[in-house]
Formats: sequence, C-alpha cells, structure tokens
Amino acid sequence: MGALPVVAEARRELPDYLPARMVNEFAYCPRLFFYEWIEGVFAESTDTVEGAIQHKRVDEKATALPESADLPQSIHSRSVTLSSERLHVIAKMDLVEVEDGTGTPVDYKHGRPREGANGLELWPADRAQLAVQGMVLRENGYRCEEGIVYYRKTGQRVRVEFDDGLVVETEALIERAWATAEAGEIPPPLVDSPKCPGCSLVGICLPDETGFVSEAELETEPLQLGLFDTPRRKGAKREVRPLVTPRSELRPLYLNSQGFRLGKSGAVLQVKDKEKVVQEVRLGEICQVSLMGNVQVSTQAVQALCEAGVPVCYFSMGGWFYGITTGLNEKNVFLRRSQFRLAEQEYFTRAIARRLVAGKIRNQRTLLQRNHVEPKRATLAGLKEMAERAESAESLGELLGIEGNAARLYFGDFGGMIKPDEAPGAAEMDFDFAGRNRRPPRDPVNALLSLGYSLLAKDLTVASYAVGFDPYIGFYHQPRFGRPALALDLMEPFRPLIADSAVLTAINTGMVTVRDFVRVGGSVALSASGRKGFFRAYELRMDTLVTHPLFDYRVSYRRLLEIQSRLLARVLEGEIGEYPVFTTR
Repeated sequence: MGALPVVAEARRELPDYLPARMVNEFAYCPRLFFYEWIEGVFAESTDTVEGAIQHKRVDEKATALPESADLPQSIHSRSVTLSSERLHVIAKMDLVEVEDGTGTPVDYKHGRPREGANGLELWPADRAQLAVQGMVLRENGYRCEEGIVYYRKTGQRVRVEFDDGLVVETEALIERAWATAEAGEIPPPLVDSPKCPGCSLVGICLPDETGFVSEAELETEPLQLGLFDTPRRKGAKREVRPLVTPRSELRPLYLNSQGFRLGKSGAVLQVKDKEKVVQEVRLGEICQVSLMGNVQVSTQAVQALCEAGVPVCYFSMGGWFYGITTGLNEKNVFLRRSQFRLAEQEYFTRAIARRLVAGKIRNQRTLLQRNHVEPKRATLAGLKEMAERAESAESLGELLGIEGNAARLYFGDFGGMIKPDEAPGAAEMDFDFAGRNRRPPRDPVNALLSLGYSLLAKDLTVASYAVGFDPYIGFYHQPRFGRPALALDLMEPFRPLIADSAVLTAINTGMVTVRDFVRVGGSVALSASGRKGFFRAYELRMDTLVTHPLFDYRVSYRRLLEIQSRLLARVLEGEIGEYPVFTTR
C-alpha cells in the first residue's frame, strides 16, 4: 500500500503574544515548540518539576517595577511580566535588577552552563530567551545592555551582552517561530539529536520512530538543526534509539470486591470496607483505576484522579466495560479534527482497516503456531490466505467477511492451545472450547475471552484519550452509540497477542480454575476470586517485554499500545505515509 494522501489543515487561531519561554523552546527544538505552544501538549519530568518548584518560589516574592524607567534608584523586582507590541512577544522575568534606569534581566535555570572555548557560556536556547527579555525591557523604556542567567546546579551567574548581532538573530528567531505557528504544520523531528533522550516529550514525539517509518527521505532543513544535530544523508538508513522506557513505573488499580469504597486522604487513595481501611495507594503510583461492579468512589477521589490525569474505568460485575472518567488533560483538538475529517473518507478508512484486519489475522496465525499442540495445516493456510485477501479488500463489508472467515478458522483450533494443569471433571464445568459465543458467554473459556477483550478495550480507550483521539470515532468499526470504535480498531491486532494469550496463561498455569466460575441460567461468569486471578494474568501479559519488529527495541505491551496509538496519529497528521500495524513473528 502506498502512502496515504493526507493533507494537514491550518491548526488554530493563535494567541496575541509569543512567550519568551516558547522562543527558548523553538531555539532548542521547533517540534517541541509546536507541541507545547500550538497543540498544548506537555509532559512532566524530574527536571520540569524541579524547575517549576524553583519558579514558584520566585513568583511568591513578586514585586512590581517602577512606573517610570528614569527613576535613579536601585530596585530588584521579581516575577515581572512585560510585553512588546512591535514583536508580539511577552516575557515573564524571574528578576529585574534596575540601577539608575538600566534594567538587567536575571533568569533562573535548573541546569548548568555550557562549557565553551572561552569559558562558561549560555546555551543557545537560554541566550535567546534572555535576549527576548532584554528586548522587551527596551521596548518598555528601560536601558538594557546585558542579561544574566543563574544556573542553580552549579550556582554560577553567566552574563551575555545584548549587542546588535544578538538582537538581529533573536528577532529572526521570533519571526520563524511565528511563521511555524501560522503554517500549522508540525516540524519534522530532529535527526540523531542528543537532546531527545533528555526531553520530557520524547515518548509523545517519537522522533526516531517517526523518521524511521516516514516514506519521504528528505534532507533536514537548517531550521530543524540544533546545536549538536547532524543532517542525515539522503537515502541513509535511520537507526531507532530506545528512547522510550521499556516499562512504565505506574500500575493500574483494580477494585473487585463488592461494597468497597474508594476515598482520598491527602495524596493517598484509601480503599475501605465500610469504615475499615483495607488498602492505601499513593496517587503518584497508579496509571488508572478500574472499578468492577458495586464499588463506590468519592467525589474528592474523582477530582484528585482527574487532576492527576488518572482515568477511572467502570465495569459491570460481569466485566462489561461501561465507560471512563478522565480529566481535561488533553487539549489537542486538532488531532480530533483530522480524525473526524478522515473518518468520512472512504479511501482512508479502507486503507487503515485493511492493515488492522491483516495484522490481526497474522497474529492469530502466529499464536496458533506457538501454542497449539499440532495446528491443522488447512487452518494455517486459510489464515495466511485471509490475511493476504484482507490487504486487497475493496470495501469494509468485504473485510468484515474476511475477518469472520478467519475467526471461524482460528477459534476452530483455539481449543488445541488450552492445556489446563488440573484433570478434567474436577467440577461441574470444564475448559472444553467448541467455538466463540458471547452476550452472554456460555462456557468458562468464552467468559474469560469476553473479560479479556473488555480490559483491552478499556486500555486502548485510555491510550486514545492520552494521545488526543476521540475513542468513539473509528475507521474500521463504524460509529455506534456507546461503542469506543477507535479503541476497537486499535485493539484488533492485539486481541490474540494480549487478551487471548492472557486467557491461555490463566487457564494453563492454574491462575484460574473451573471452580472460579458460576453458572446463572444459560450464562457463565467469573467469581470474585476468578476475576482476581485473571487480572493478574492479564497484567502479567501487559507487562511482558516484546521486541518491536520495526524499531528493534523491547517494550512492554502496555507501552506498545501507546506507541501504536501515537503512530496512528502521525498518519492522520500526514507525517508518515501508512500505519505500521504491529505483528509478531
């Protein structure tokens, strides 16, 4: 499949003023500037948190500058905000030292100065930000000959003179920043830059991954080159550095016991059974909360979770995924505009759906080859044929038929992968599997599969929100009331790799036994202990490291869901030509 002809649209109405801090970001990396100022995307790191704490201390001591710049007095004013109408920039200065009408901006930085040939120097991005502050002071009537950056790590003050060359250079930088913002097209990532590993947005930007899958081998323009960046030769093979951490340190919290209540005390979540505290979890240690059935949550806990960007997911006691509560943490409306527009384009939905269905079928075939006692040759041959047919399907209806045929072949041999430790006949039910059934599931294996798919839909709904998508507008799954269509799209290739594998692990290792199921009428459901065992199997699978076939680094399946979601966003924004669906060998 060739590159999809996606055209980026103008992004938004811009603010009146460009902050000096964003000039710093633009000088450091135009792509970082675009993410933070145009799309409103930000991610915390240790450095950003420490820097924010230091600036908060400065802001608490804010004082005003004198109304006249000609007053012959010595004044130290903190947290001063001034703007320039000519340049359309605004600067919030940590400290302005005024002596006889001459103002000197002092900027506080968390790091350390640069070692230059002639001693200590400012980093180029810091110099640009300080120059903006000096120019703004001049625009407001102050004489301003130099500026100072105080680097806290080394406790050193480094001065820079605001000469004509620096002013011209900074004004040109401001013009380029405005031009980039007005163009509405995100700049390409830096090439092999040492800046990327320390950037808090590296997991969002995916600089090496985006460059790797991009079909156009364009030489890097000077605008995208930073201080230590090297242009890549046209046609040279790009290596993907493992810049994304393999696993997240945060873990999901499952509340499965009926009648429990989730509350908050300070920065700690408390799980109570009536008035007794049965568990405490720090807010900063979890990535999501899943409530199964009759579990209550206080308003204070919901507010704290929303503020921390931790989604709350709701399930029925039987495992049906009802919905999600999340804070207003994702402000990027422009990706959703592209999503809505392209969801109406038949060529685009067909191209994305082809890859998703073909990837799912290939992963089903791989799972059978890995885990079946002796898979039928006809089944493997049929799945291979279905995957090939999916890649050339002419319509979504044809794809649905191909997917259905593949599911019949796959689930027809699924029972050969079930090898429970316990002997059959140990309880009223067993793990015999004759085929897929649901709504309601009528045997233990189908009950586990349904719960696994609900959990996976939940995780990809969370990933969709994290990236900025609307999870209810899909490309293969068409909109339906209450159905997270995009999450279901993204989960297709992962159904066999995560949900089905978790089911096989739970059964074959005894994490879940036939004693963990109850039959109600014609349906079969898991008991509380059975759900707990399956949650463990599912989370073990999500935490498993897997080698990405394109990028050749190892990440957990949980991290992989976010990476694949962000790669789909790159397709919608026109940065890469086709969606690199994840398939394993």
